[in-house]
Amino acid sequence: MKLRPVPTVIFVVPCYNEEEVLGQTVNALLSELDHLNLSDLAARDGSGILLVDDGSIDATWKGIQFWIDQDPRVNGLRLSRNKGHQAALLAGLSVMVDLADVSISIDADLQDDIGTCRDMLLLYRQGFDIVYGVRADRSTDSATKRFFANFFYSFMVFMGVEIIPGHADFRMMSCRTLAELLRYTENSLFLRGLIPQLGYKTERVYYDRKIRQSGSSKYPFRKSLSLAVDGIISLSYKPLRYIAYLGVIMSAASCITIILIIADYARGGTIQGWPSLMVVVTTIGGVQLLAIGLIGEYLGRVYKEVKRRPRYHVRDAVGALLKSG
Repeated sequence: MKLRPVPTVIFVVPCYNEEEVLGQTVNALLSELDHLNLSDLAARDGSGILLVDDGSIDATWKGIQFWIDQDPRVNGLRLSRNKGHQAALLAGLSVMVDLADVSISIDADLQDDIGTCRDMLLLYRQGFDIVYGVRADRSTDSATKRFFANFFYSFMVFMGVEIIPGHADFRMMSCRTLAELLRYTENSLFLRGLIPQLGYKTERVYYDRKIRQSGSSKYPFRKSLSLAVDGIISLSYKPLRYIAYLGVIMSAASCITIILIIADYARGGTIQGWPSLMVVVTTIGGVQLLAIGLIGEYLGRVYKEVKRRPRYHVRDAVGALLKSG
């Protein structure tokens, strides 16, 4: 098998209030770059790290500037305000598309195993364009988090979203797949659902996720739920179809009920009325409000998309690679 040439590799790392872990993260990634250079998996010239500050309110940007001064392989991109993990990640990938052969996205907490990057790059050299990092198990999560995570992936698949269970945003992408990803212009970003639509030659590598050493998770339940809603509504129309199915079922049930009431009345029965009437009215009213709310979510996304507002604004871009680009 003919191998691809040794690629230039950029680690793209979204950061939001990560001053506590930033030093550990940069040290670990620089050390991994050294190993990749020695193993002929990453070119010495042009490879590096891009830290994307997603409008942090702590000293994250100062830390990024410190590391840029310490090592020319470190680069920093600063957004003007917090726009969310997906927008920050896309901002970093957009910058790197013309500067590197390969981009590896990884979160700043380094709970994802960076040693897996070697397997990703071996697969790249063998001809794969996208390699997904997939968790081998969720033993480090609490029982509650495991339940909701498994439910999330199962529900997304049920709703018709093409998604890889156990995969978040730890992945390797070639420059040509990044260029294709940037052709998607929607504002409601759910990258782990968009990227599988690109096709190309893909593979998965499995790893054990580590426990976060310091700092706190930037994806609490509320943000996770919001991301899930974005993923479903932006990538699937099945909820609207299920509303139609539910409407048919409710209409059929109403017709049957009316027939039974008329038949009972014709036999001289007494229409009991109030309790059953209230149950029917409140049930139908609840279903209608749920349907209107879901349709409103879709209309809200349409409203957001048609305005074509920028997904993020870059405040500062610092580093040797960014200057050369």
